[in-house]
Amino acid sequence: MLHQVIKLLQSKYQYREEAKVICDKVQVKLSKECFHPYSTCITDVRTAYWEEAIQETRGGANHRKLAEECYFLWKSTRLQHMTLAEDVKAMLAELRKEVRLLLLTNGDRQTQREKIEACACQDYFDAIVVGGEQKEEKPAPSIFYHCCDLLGVQPGDCVMVGDTLETDIQGGLNAGLKATVWINKSGRVPLTSSPMPHYMVSSVLELPALLQSIDCKVSMSV
Repeated sequence: MLHQVIKLLQSKYQYREEAKVICDKVQVKLSKECFHPYSTCITDVRTAYWEEAIQETRGGANHRKLAEECYFLWKSTRLQHMTLAEDVKAMLAELRKEVRLLLLTNGDRQTQREKIEACACQDYFDAIVVGGEQKEEKPAPSIFYHCCDLLGVQPGDCVMVGDTLETDIQGGLNAGLKATVWINKSGRVPLTSSPMPHYMVSSVLELPALLQSIDCKVSMSV
């Protein structure tokens, strides 16, 4: 996603070496991002990252228009790359014949809704819950109970499937769900201090067989 912004800065604005420096600075700012979704506009926050990075690298002022151009190019390129693989779509469609599926994600409301729309995943879930629209996000038990209420089920009937131990797995454990499944694509060994999932898979495509063995009624996924 940042590659397109680097090309823009280099070709249109002649920012040769500075282009990558600016993008690296923005990446760092994004990794440290923390804001209150009810009091802050994500567009303003992330445009400011670009404005600050340009100012820090080039000096001077009045970089707002360039910052906006960089932000919207980064955002549009990012959304274009958000798609559901065909085998994942087929898996979700088959799973919905047997269990109810709910998509639960943390993050800013605008950002997450844009991602959901970009990958056109609405039709594969019975419900979608965005943390930024709730009082608390994962791993707080309250958001999991809200999901259960939406589907009219008990926590003991649900399985949480996610790729982040600290939010997905810890949240499922906090809420007392039937089971938690960690998607561990890299095959890394979790730290002894990390939340321990009930099950671990290397690919989301392993879920159908696993859920059948767990005998669950509902699956929540990240």
